[in-house]
Amino acid sequence: MHTIIMFEFVLYLVMMLVVGYVVSRRTKSHADFLLGGKQLPGWALAFSERATGESAWLLLGYTGFVFATGLSGIWVAAGIASGIIFAWLFLAKRFMKEAEETGALTLPSFLAQRFGKHGKVILWLSTILIFSFMMFYFGAQIAGAGKTLFAVFNIPPTVGAILSIVVVIILSYIGGFVTVVWTDMIQSLMMLVTLVVLPIVALFHISAADLSISQALTAAGPSMDSWTGGAIGFSLGLLLFNNFAWFFGFLGGQPQLSVRFMALRSKKEARTGSIVAISWTILAYGGAFMIGITALTLYQGQAFADVEMILPFMILDLMPPWIAGILLAGILAAIISTADSQLMVITSSVSEDIIRSAMNMKLSESKLVAISRITIICAGLVGLIIALTSKSLVFLVVSWAWAGVGCTLSPAIILTFFWKRYSGIGVIATIITGFLSTVLWISTPLEELATSRFTTFFIAAFAGIVFSLLFPDKEEKELDVVEEK
Repeated sequence: MHTIIMFEFVLYLVMMLVVGYVVSRRTKSHADFLLGGKQLPGWALAFSERATGESAWLLLGYTGFVFATGLSGIWVAAGIASGIIFAWLFLAKRFMKEAEETGALTLPSFLAQRFGKHGKVILWLSTILIFSFMMFYFGAQIAGAGKTLFAVFNIPPTVGAILSIVVVIILSYIGGFVTVVWTDMIQSLMMLVTLVVLPIVALFHISAADLSISQALTAAGPSMDSWTGGAIGFSLGLLLFNNFAWFFGFLGGQPQLSVRFMALRSKKEARTGSIVAISWTILAYGGAFMIGITALTLYQGQAFADVEMILPFMILDLMPPWIAGILLAGILAAIISTADSQLMVITSSVSEDIIRSAMNMKLSESKLVAISRITIICAGLVGLIIALTSKSLVFLVVSWAWAGVGCTLSPAIILTFFWKRYSGIGVIATIITGFLSTVLWISTPLEELATSRFTTFFIAAFAGIVFSLLFPDKEEKELDVVEEK
């Protein structure tokens, strides 16, 4: 591998550590460590939210998916983009307002405080749900980093995973949320450059070689040039529905994303953040889709052992080394930005949700920050062990983590925001039902018929509504009696 590319990779990692150290000096209290003290600008939070939401799955997974499926891959992007836009336009300000009123620093704490009588149970259940799925999700990111470094530099995956976890732990340890947001912002820009520049360069190569995208799609397979994948009738409905179902996981239930909304400091900052996030989403997903399509055209007839490596292959093939190093660093940026945010969610689950809230331990701010930092180190090492020893389990769990966490907690958030009769028992029913339905659904052939991303959301929502009507909160019962009189 060219020395220039290696140098730029190392320079990128050093730059992240330097930026992380500089901004970490702003962190003083436990609230600063977990939520930034509501001092971060909306545009930085938006870049961080997008970098956190889009791991290497976007740069490696989605581009490879489009390369393998053709035009019908657009519906995944449509579902995800719709969810992101909905969240920023209709949920961000509500999260900001609720965080100000309740003083909550995490998603479980917010739900617990909204339903005080059942708060402790809600806190434990939501924390266990998040911790169990997020720990494996985090381990998968580290495994993915090792895979990327192996593909680019032929570094053994174990060594690559260890190097990645060291960077992630340091970034999270030194400044918590503030450090993660500012380094995410830089990494988000690097991801965007990769996703926008590469398809433009690919189109120039296609034009210079007088190649036809439509002809390449037709030659690639009978369904590759179809926006519906060649499906008709019921099969068409399933294809569109299952791909679009990513939408339901973005409705407030992903704690690593919702915490960015909670950190917003004003409606003006929320509007700025929404413009940045929506613009980023359109450019990034449009670019990722075009990378898959242009790769089909440029490399028609070629076989790839791993289609998820199509993006780094294109970069090395089409770009001079000094540009390739920058664009390849964007892949590692995607992984690190997601991993450090997931590590902060795991940390907040321990120090804020369990120790401070559930166990009601009265500790000083400095001790809480110290506990958070110890958790970062311990959770980071556990994530590394998971990445190195249980890869099959990691990727199996991660495949449905979106349903297990996002599509379980999203109905709880939507009902909390928009339905006054939602009760504490309803929240408990939502969480338990969502968790169980995800596990049971993916363990049967039903997953092949309809994705758990859809079924979990609606089964959990239905349970929450039914149990709220059967077991309303005391205040709700009293209100009903007054209205009847």
